Amino acid sequence: MIMKKLFGTLLPAFQGVVCLLIVLSAPQVQAKASQIEEVVSPGGIRAWLVQERSIPIISMEVAWRGGASVEPAEKAGLATLVASTMDEGAGELDSRAFQKALSELAISLSFQAGKDSFQGSLKTLSKNRDEAFRLFGMAVTQPRFDEEPVNRIRNQILVSLNRALSSPNTLASRAWFQEAFPDHAYGIPSKGTLETVPGLSRDDLAGYAKRMIARDNMVIAVVGDIGSEELGRYLDDMFGTLPAKADYTAPKAVEPRSEAVVRIIEQDIPQSVIMFGGQGVKRDDPDYYAAYVLNYILGGGGFESRLTEEIREKRGLVYSVYSYLYPFEAAGVHIGGMGTRNDAAVQALGLLKAELAKIRKDGVSDAELAAAKTYLNGSFPLRLSSNSRIADILLSMQLSHLPPAYLGERDALINAVTPADIRRVAKRLMDPDKLIVVVVGKPAGLSETMPEGEKQ
Repeated sequence: MIMKKLFGTLLPAFQGVVCLLIVLSAPQVQAKASQIEEVVSPGGIRAWLVQERSIPIISMEVAWRGGASVEPAEKAGLATLVASTMDEGAGELDSRAFQKALSELAISLSFQAGKDSFQGSLKTLSKNRDEAFRLFGMAVTQPRFDEEPVNRIRNQILVSLNRALSSPNTLASRAWFQEAFPDHAYGIPSKGTLETVPGLSRDDLAGYAKRMIARDNMVIAVVGDIGSEELGRYLDDMFGTLPAKADYTAPKAVEPRSEAVVRIIEQDIPQSVIMFGGQGVKRDDPDYYAAYVLNYILGGGGFESRLTEEIREKRGLVYSVYSYLYPFEAAGVHIGGMGTRNDAAVQALGLLKAELAKIRKDGVSDAELAAAKTYLNGSFPLRLSSNSRIADILLSMQLSHLPPAYLGERDALINAVTPADIRRVAKRLMDPDKLIVVVVGKPAGLSETMPEGEKQ
């Protein structure tokens, strides 16, 4: 997905305030983030606000539920193309005039599409907020989707998709989701395909924006030099003319395929790129925090993780190996990856499965559990190091249906995870006999196994 970031124009304007961001300590920023106000505009539009008056910057993150997962398969890539062209002209301003207006005032404005949401980002010096909010509002209420920028960006996306055909990591990721969700929207590439993207029309783009960019599926987070009353007025100015309700059907709840799959995509490269995973948890699952801590110990903790210790440090088979939880709106997945020599792929996968079996059988040690909690709690404030990062987290909280009090409760939720919780969740999620594995390369001695009816 193509995102146009205006870092070049932002840098000179923000040089004078960067030092202020750096000197804020993590506890100070966390304290600011915990002071969340729920602002309701005169027109009834809601947003979360954290005021930060010491820095003359405003960051806003907006998301609309839906994203790429509500597209029909034959229109795959539509949300991505919409996101890539929404700042290419709006209202009376064509693409050149709109980008010039952003550049002259060092306003950063962009959009992106994920599987479950369509997101817009705005960052501006507070003295330029009138124009920044005006331009953002125009982009979401009056996008032009003119022929020239749409064709130009469509061609850029097609070039990117062509390049992806030779990218082992992209091929592995795309194939993994196809195998995990063969009959669901999550198995369809969000960026589209070489077959679908050329057929996307201006009417398709305008129709998506009209259906999906509405007030009832919108969440907003604002952090910076602005008060609640003035923000309320800006919210109505930006979003007051949007449709009251979005017109879409959310994807049905689903679980990843539960039987073992090994899919091999042959490429003449010296290394096998491996993606693996299976069942995870959604964000509202009671086992989420236990799964979160367990994943850190297994593969999410970098050099502290078991997979890194067993596969990299002891045997030198990989440069890196990782795992993470991915809680979608309609499904939870646990996914990971590694790269190894073609002649070592079978051994690396065997070590992965052995570690999964071990953690299911024996759980984790008290020392591992304590270290994981210390890191996960201690590192979190570092993620609150700027207005933009705080706004990102506030937006994610709303998308995940978390209350404002979550920031103050997070440490306790992680600390409450017990060894028994870890063992229970490991048995639930870490089944080595149900792994979905995709390998790109020429893995020596590895055979492809597919469910009956899908063997190639």
